[in-house]
Amino acid sequence: MTKYRTIGEIEEEYLRDHPNEIDDYITVLFDEYAESGDTAALLRSLRIVSRVKGVTMIAESSGLSRRGVQKALSENGNPQFGNVNAIMNAMGYRLTPQKLPPLTELNSRAKDFG
Repeated sequence: MTKYRTIGEIEEEYLRDHPNEIDDYITVLFDEYAESGDTAALLRSLRIVSRVKGVTMIAESSGLSRRGVQKALSENGNPQFGNVNAIMNAMGYRLTPQKLPPLTELNSRAKDFG
């Protein structure tokens, strides 16, 4: 019987083989989160990056326990903002605000596509 791999397993293998792609991966996943608001997808992707970078190293650097990192990024996780920020810092990133275009400009762009 053939054992199929999940998309997450394929992404994780790719990032292990191409660590220089992690920066772009993180940028894309936060751009997608900004568009969709899909917290589960964001946590799933951060979980992949944490495994590639090493959950133990992230736990030590973030001040969280290994279990705390895993719980914060779990499928059923509802992490506190401080925990996500600590995990991101441990991965070598920070959460920074990005100015959005005025709401009227967003609405006119939506009309162009609608």
